[in-house]
Amino acid sequence: MSQTALQDDPKLERLIAMAERLIVALEKDIVALKSGAPGQMVSLDPEIQKLTALYGREAQNFDIRLAKSAPAPLRLRFVAITAKFREVLQMHTRLLTRVKNASEGMIQAIAREVERINAPTRTYGPRPTAQPKPAGAMLFNKVI
Repeated sequence: MSQTALQDDPKLERLIAMAERLIVALEKDIVALKSGAPGQMVSLDPEIQKLTALYGREAQNFDIRLAKSAPAPLRLRFVAITAKFREVLQMHTRLLTRVKNASEGMIQAIAREVERINAPTRTYGPRPTAQPKPAGAMLFNKVI
């Protein structure tokens, strides 16, 4: 790649504006998760999902030379908003992981209790009967 300076301030401004909107949405999600109301998450809105996809495409095609050649105030705004976005995104991910782990833990605990209740009683006869395998809880793939 050549070291030519690029100039595209509108693209930087567009990335900053999208990141600011996403930060607001993620902060609202964090408030909803902390209050125990995941149904009120703003990121489930189709408009925010489209914005997220658009931001992802823009960031994927972003050339770092644009930021390096931008005027100092714009570059500082870009760096600050990117750092804030990363911080809010990490907090959002941590909270979502906690909610996911808690809900999966509850499902597994309920399945173990149902399995214990439905377990056949053991007899003291000469031959024990074959015990059917429990259905258990549906396990989620950790990749998802």
